[in-house]
Amino acid sequence: MRRNVSTSPGTRRRGASRAVACALTAAGALLVSALQTGAAGAAGPDAASASARTGTGTPSSVADFWTAERMREATPLDLLSAGSDGPTKRSAVAAKQRATAEKRSGSTRDASPATSPARGGSERTVRPTLPAATTSAPASAPALKSFPQTGAAWTGGGAVTNTAGRVFFTYQGRTASCSGNAVTSANKSTVVTAGHCVKLNGAWHGDWVFVPGYHDGQAPYGKWAAAKTLATPQWTASENINYDIGAAVVAPVGGQRLTDVVGGQGLAFNTGYNKPMYAFGYPAAAPYDGSKLIYCSGNTIKDPLFSTDHGLSCNMTGGSSGGPWFTSFDEASGTGLQSSVNSFGYTFLPNTMFGPYFGDDAENLYDEAQSS
Repeated sequence: MRRNVSTSPGTRRRGASRAVACALTAAGALLVSALQTGAAGAAGPDAASASARTGTGTPSSVADFWTAERMREATPLDLLSAGSDGPTKRSAVAAKQRATAEKRSGSTRDASPATSPARGGSERTVRPTLPAATTSAPASAPALKSFPQTGAAWTGGGAVTNTAGRVFFTYQGRTASCSGNAVTSANKSTVVTAGHCVKLNGAWHGDWVFVPGYHDGQAPYGKWAAAKTLATPQWTASENINYDIGAAVVAPVGGQRLTDVVGGQGLAFNTGYNKPMYAFGYPAAAPYDGSKLIYCSGNTIKDPLFSTDHGLSCNMTGGSSGGPWFTSFDEASGTGLQSSVNSFGYTFLPNTMFGPYFGDDAENLYDEAQSS
């Protein structure tokens, strides 16, 4: 029996009651708690105020916990949040997508669909990097020339098959999954994912591990346990869907750092809307099973409804949350500039994925993570 979860009226911000009540389906966890500003009792007293959490176990113990069997059996986070094994449906939580202006860091930002890009800083790009053992560009596979694509297994090879991976963690005592991506960083240890893939309902996830290149229960490049997980201030404080961006700093494995082993994708901030993009992830809810990397591609739109997110025609399901969206993606080399992550979808708008705009707050989060 499907269980609908709604936000508590007592936590809703002023103006939220005027938002259109809409059901949401998440790409991987989503969004059953956007207005719960602390999910009372869900975590320790500093759960909502802290911007990051340090690892809770030794890297080796966390990696050992995630056996092939546990990885295969991990449930997409949105199914655990919904309390259902069926199709992912969400009850009304439209106030997550703030339809009225609210103050953030001393300034007012209108979150209505009519606004221009919400983060108006200077455009910044970070170039992809190759693994330390690689001295030349990745061997080129024949270009797929599959654009647009609403959901298919990625068979093009290239760097994305190393940098993208599954994320595993414990949520409310159960094993759960999302997706993530290794990026170029000063510490060579940074993974970008969705905010709800590191923290949900006021509680930071435990036993967090990143498995790049995951396939069929295998971890060809190792299991990288988080030493620290982080999220944007807006997600940390109130799980605001417009800022559903998280990151992890992972510990070394065998004396090596993450991007020395798998490489790192580039990033792009404040680059605007309506772009050709590719989205990747490991959907694990039907009709997918989490065993392989899936992708979508197409020209994005700005969400015309309740968020400031990018939108893309895509049928990826639960488990794909946190997977990377790329601009300037080259099919032959599998490299691009990460510009968003899989975040959520509307139940009344099937086969459409939405991902947060990478603006100043995403850039600040990335800088905090790479300097950790």
